[in-house]
Amino acid sequence: MIIIIVLILSLLISLYTDIKNRKILNTVTFPTLIFSFLYHIWTNGFDGFLFSGKGFLTGLCLLIIPYILGGMGAGDVKLMAAIGALMGTSFVFYSFIYTALIGGVIALLLIIKTNGFRNTIKSFFFNVVFLRSNLGSMILAKNKESSISFPYGVAIVLGTLCTLVWGGL
Repeated sequence: MIIIIVLILSLLISLYTDIKNRKILNTVTFPTLIFSFLYHIWTNGFDGFLFSGKGFLTGLCLLIIPYILGGMGAGDVKLMAAIGALMGTSFVFYSFIYTALIGGVIALLLIIKTNGFRNTIKSFFFNVVFLRSNLGSMILAKNKESSISFPYGVAIVLGTLCTLVWGGL
């Protein structure tokens, strides 16, 4: 029960700070990590350490590539790692699946809202019809004026809450 309380408290604080300041604070993720390891070691000894460690590494590895590519902040990665340390490998994996689905829906809605969807489709078909070879540059272009971003912590929180309520897919 204490695990669920710590999880929900960490998620709510992270949700608030990510929406307000676009940051997930270390003062939330690090104490959650420390509590996770200490709690699981206290209750299950070395097996608890392994449980938290595997969850931590799974959460970290799931988001490290998007972070390296510049698609999200370090706070998002640390939050997912803290969720893994607290709840374990299976839980963080399902949270990641829900998070990716929710994040995709949010991104699609933002693209449609800003009329970028129509422009992206037009540009894609233009490149295909005229056999232009810059499809990769069209997709990977980093134009600050046309880029759309949102606090991904929102998707992480919603995905984790979905896992908490519904469990695995």
